[in-house]
Amino acid sequence: MLAAAAAAAVPPAASCYSPLKPARCGGRSRTRFFSMLVVGVFPDGILSVTILFCHRRWGISWRCRAARVEAGFSQLEVRKVTYRPPGTEHNLLNEINLSLREKSFGLIFGRSGSGKTTLLQLLAGLSEPTSGSICIQKYDDSGNPIGSSEMLTSQRVGIVFQFPERYFLADTVLEEVTFGWPRQKADTLFKEQLAVNLQNAFNSVGLTTISLDEDPQSLSGGFKRRLALAIQLVQTPNLLLLDEPLAGLDWKARADVVNLLKDLKKHHTILVVSHDLRELYPLVDCSWRMQMGGSLREETLPV
Repeated sequence: MLAAAAAAAVPPAASCYSPLKPARCGGRSRTRFFSMLVVGVFPDGILSVTILFCHRRWGISWRCRAARVEAGFSQLEVRKVTYRPPGTEHNLLNEINLSLREKSFGLIFGRSGSGKTTLLQLLAGLSEPTSGSICIQKYDDSGNPIGSSEMLTSQRVGIVFQFPERYFLADTVLEEVTFGWPRQKADTLFKEQLAVNLQNAFNSVGLTTISLDEDPQSLSGGFKRRLALAIQLVQTPNLLLLDEPLAGLDWKARADVVNLLKDLKKHHTILVVSHDLRELYPLVDCSWRMQMGGSLREETLPV
């Protein structure tokens, strides 16, 4: 309520008015009320939406409380990130710069050993940069930054490593996907939310047809990759990192995973490291080449 009142108190920089359909009162045929939609654009890129109700005869009016709706977009930004493993003298990554808009598909390619997976580990919070920053920055529709950037935390990132099925530990699908969930100390609402997230994740990756009692190692290669994705999606990450998602799969499983990633792209920001450029090319919005020595440059896919 306080935020709504503050929104109504700040005058918009620009506004427009759109009359809505007349409203009847008490079912009478003669219209005494009419309404109007008022949309204001504030200098900070925020929209204010107000509906005015007016009485034609008495000249009085009232309005509903204003709602402020954020416009624009967010994007991942890697700013001059350098990484040198502790106890060594050489950098594995050198002043990496990267920007990936939300709900986009980015792909990093390059020779093995150039530092691609190392960068994913930094983004996932498994290692810390020696210098530079990794953050989320919001922008208005004109591309101007809104406020200060927020540091990207590991809780907002999901990562699926190459050959993720090698890291399965449990005897059943249910135990595997819930491994690491809080047991005793978590409140009931939190557990219920996790259960809802689990159902949504299984729906997203197409795992609704398998039994939760099935052994994860008995699944096909494609379904193992789907399970690995579902485990990460349960946490509803802002950023999904995939290391060689097509490696080791037959042609049918590869096609299935590509179609799955196409659907996931509609709701998630995805950054992939891969050598399978031709198959992933239709999904890619941005691409970068990692060069030996740990330097990154934006480059179109050579396909």
